[in-house]
Amino acid sequence: MATTADIRNGLCIKFNNDIYKIVEFLHVKPGKGPAFVRTKMRSLTNGKVLDNTFSAGHKIDEVRVETHKFQYLYPEGDQFHFMNVENYEQITLLRDILDAPDLLKEGEMVMVQINTDTELPLSVDMPASVILEVTYTEPGVKGNTATNATKPATVETGASVNVPLFINEGDKIKIDTASGNYMERIKE
Repeated sequence: MATTADIRNGLCIKFNNDIYKIVEFLHVKPGKGPAFVRTKMRSLTNGKVLDNTFSAGHKIDEVRVETHKFQYLYPEGDQFHFMNVENYEQITLLRDILDAPDLLKEGEMVMVQINTDTELPLSVDMPASVILEVTYTEPGVKGNTATNATKPATVETGASVNVPLFINEGDKIKIDTASGNYMERIKE
């Protein structure tokens, strides 16, 4: 049994008959009254985000998880197939459990958290950024911009990303997986 002092990002806990992953937390010590921990948790079964406040010293039920490195193989409808790089076991995960399924490229490495009690996958941690090739974008027209003008571009995985006007088809770009935003153009 853990307490609120053990709360950290990525911690999986049992709460309201569901398993949640701590996305954000903040320890608050007000000048008057008891301390508390404000958390933002994401349900690992349905993906809903819940804001909750725990009083200091509150007991929380921690879920033991193991993290394994998996390689993304291929999609099949709403199912995504992954292979454990250590023992070559394959697992299939539903689209809902993934944070940014549109940015997954075949061969990409991800970290999968598995519940040690049930041996079921709980969540998938994507790399912080991915490098993808632009497959389609309109040519940028000079002169019709004020500042920081963007245009939509389609990348090799089929995702749509807003990019600066100087990006052309065939360019490789770095994309932040947390927000899905363009970061920079990769020069080869």
